[in-house]
Amino acid sequence: MKHILLYLISGTRGGETRGRIISLLKKTPLNAHRISNVLNLDYKTVQHHLRVLEKNGLLEVLMKGDYGAMYFLSPELEMNFKEFAEIWDKFGKECGKSS
Repeated sequence: MKHILLYLISGTRGGETRGRIISLLKKTPLNAHRISNVLNLDYKTVQHHLRVLEKNGLLEVLMKGDYGAMYFLSPELEMNFKEFAEIWDKFGKECGKSS
């Protein structure tokens, strides 16, 4: 899990966006439209990052394929959230941001 998180958060161009999405979904499950509104991101951008996170086992989807599909953290990510938080904290500081 740590290697996947390192790659997806700090090793790729969209890592900051994926980190923001994970942080948001830790608080509450949301659909893609709501995520795009809360994070002030393009809907298509959010959809792309949600697909990447789901493909890598970090998210699960309720009512997949529906417009209102709800995204939430996978049980594996929930169990390893401390690792995400450590990576995100370091990545955020490198970017001059804190989450």
